[in-house]
Amino acid sequence: MRLTRRAALAGIATAPLAAPARAQPLEPGRIPLTISARPIAAFEPRSPEKTRFGQMIFRGGLVLTGDHPRFGGLSGLWRAADGRDLVAVTDNGFWLTAKAGYRNGRLSGFDDAELAPILGTSGRPLHRSRYYDTESLTIADGVAYLGVERAHEILRFDWARDGIEARARIVPTPREVKRLPNNRGLEAIGVAPPGSPLAGALVAISERSGGEEDPTLGVIIGGRQPGLFEVKRHNDFDITDMAFLPDGDILLLERWYRSLRGVGLRIRRIPGAALKPGALLDGPYLLDVDLGQEIDNMEGMSVHQERGRTIVTLVSDDNFSFLQRTILLEFELG
Repeated sequence: MRLTRRAALAGIATAPLAAPARAQPLEPGRIPLTISARPIAAFEPRSPEKTRFGQMIFRGGLVLTGDHPRFGGLSGLWRAADGRDLVAVTDNGFWLTAKAGYRNGRLSGFDDAELAPILGTSGRPLHRSRYYDTESLTIADGVAYLGVERAHEILRFDWARDGIEARARIVPTPREVKRLPNNRGLEAIGVAPPGSPLAGALVAISERSGGEEDPTLGVIIGGRQPGLFEVKRHNDFDITDMAFLPDGDILLLERWYRSLRGVGLRIRRIPGAALKPGALLDGPYLLDVDLGQEIDNMEGMSVHQERGRTIVTLVSDDNFSFLQRTILLEFELG
């Protein structure tokens, strides 16, 4: 989701944003992309030696820039089991694919990067349709799922067979999903892993379905126990993504934003056993940081394993604004 007020995140006075990328001429297909990466040496600049934050260990980060105007707006993220392949979606209907590079054990950049329009059922690009606002992504068993805000749809793609050339198929959802607020839709999506009681079910959570103090709506689609649930919200934080851990627990990425006051980031762990129809989910926070650390408008999250360690990757949505940055962060779950 785009931040509701277009302002600098660090307390700078409001200023006009750069024109959205979709205002640029439309490209017919794949767009080769060069991504430049500037390392983030310390997550907390005032304490450069510090690496542990809550229950997360900072491994490294990058500030990313691309050489094409459509680069940016990254709202959903997936990394392969070995972390090498990366897929992201922009919030105006484009795929981003790339391969991660490492130097001295740290993420150093991305190679073989491409942008490509996400295709609808007819083969028409989503950015030319009402399904343009793609906000969340997961890939499981060769199938990619996207959450579309405003239209309040979930789209399915045969990723293993067709990759970025796959065409969307609409996943049926409960009528409650269609009633979500216009710009507060399905920001988080995941597929329950084999060890979960809901193994194979598609799970999606809305950013904020009610008032400031109300819980937000979630939906379980397929599996043994389909239905609706809610997630408790704290301190006006909104849900921006989710990822399943191998044991079936859920990590929730949450963001707090206020014009002229900045942005906050939290990661909460939800017990997988609690996920069932009718549940009100809650759990402890593993990470709670603000502009004292190197963050921006963090909207995408992915989890993969590396030699028995759980790696959590976060990416920010810069809203195609020169006032914001595309940041990618890596943490180890400690």
